[in-house]
Amino acid sequence: MREGNTERAGKASHFYEELEELVRVKIQGFIQDLLNEEVEAFMGRSRYERKEGVDGDDGYYNGFGKPRRVSMKIGTIEVRRPRLRNLEDRFESRILPLFKRRTQEVGNLLPELYLHGLATGDFELALRGLLGEGAPLSASSIQRLKAKWEAEYDDWRREDLNGLEVVYIWADGLYVKAGLEKDKAALLVIIGATREGKKKLLTVEGGYRESKESWSGVLRSLRDRGLRSLRLTVADGNLGIWSALGEIYPESKEQRCWNHKIVNVLDRLPKRVQSQAKEHLCKLPYAETQAECERLKAHFKTLYGKAYPKAIEILENDWERMVTFYEFPKEHWVHLRTTNIVESPFATVRLRTNAAKRYRKVTNAVVIIWKVLMIAEKRFRKLNAPHLLAEVFEGVKYVDRIRNSDTQEAA
Repeated sequence: MREGNTERAGKASHFYEELEELVRVKIQGFIQDLLNEEVEAFMGRSRYERKEGVDGDDGYYNGFGKPRRVSMKIGTIEVRRPRLRNLEDRFESRILPLFKRRTQEVGNLLPELYLHGLATGDFELALRGLLGEGAPLSASSIQRLKAKWEAEYDDWRREDLNGLEVVYIWADGLYVKAGLEKDKAALLVIIGATREGKKKLLTVEGGYRESKESWSGVLRSLRDRGLRSLRLTVADGNLGIWSALGEIYPESKEQRCWNHKIVNVLDRLPKRVQSQAKEHLCKLPYAETQAECERLKAHFKTLYGKAYPKAIEILENDWERMVTFYEFPKEHWVHLRTTNIVESPFATVRLRTNAAKRYRKVTNAVVIIWKVLMIAEKRFRKLNAPHLLAEVFEGVKYVDRIRNSDTQEAA
């Protein structure tokens, strides 16, 4: 019975391999036909049709150029560009742009492969397995692509932000092994939410740890590029970001990440009580009102305060920044309690950076991780209730999820 199953599985695998090859060939023929039709439309006649009249240029067909390989996700195809001679105007194909060797999807695939652990020298082997033996990609082409990313990153970090209306931002740091220093380098990242509810990557910068000086440079750059006042900043307990924020964007309200707070409190408790203590702690940020949250905190202090005063001290520390989210719409609380909006795309980045050898330069790490995050940005989901972001941006206040329509700050 098992032999029969194995035989059927083998036949099914062979069938799908043949099916994929058939699809690739069909697509190759389809693109070649489109290219031929595009040329005929440009010339005003088919390949074998005589030209009428004597006016105009004397352009004529002159066979085909050498086969061109183009990498696509379904594999590598070959097309031949028709050659034209004696033309006044140069023919430029919209189907097959000059010198194009791979689709944008394949270009996006490269940093994703790197992210999953492929060294530069491994790209060619991996891509040939994915795209076929004809894939026009190699280690040298990867190096050229990285140089292109560096240029794109430099343009991106100077992008004018005057027209961008950002309501919330989430800030966090990612540590990677880079440069000659023994300490890890900090990559400072900020993601913002616009008044339309879209999440946008705003900053990826290298810094020395998460110091006030590093964060000040990042925030000052955003301000100088035209980013207007912010309604709320969500970050962890690092003092650097809060000190810098108070100087650069003093009007922004501040919310500390509850995930970081809970972990810090649990670290001050013995393992035998951590499980039960975590159940109590996790209820705090999900309380329906700030008053209920305060009551749950008092209950936690009653349970653990006498035996573990250090844990209570950590919980109480910076408490006013733990409950700021109650001043915003309830529909947004799920986004505002934590820095998960930054942490989620970081999760796969950390898989790569933790396994990688030390980057030779901090700038290499910045550019690679920026490219990966830009790809991740395309899959970012909108915030809940995006229509409420416009109200928040205009300064409408909320108290325990209740909209205060009579009170409005200056935008």
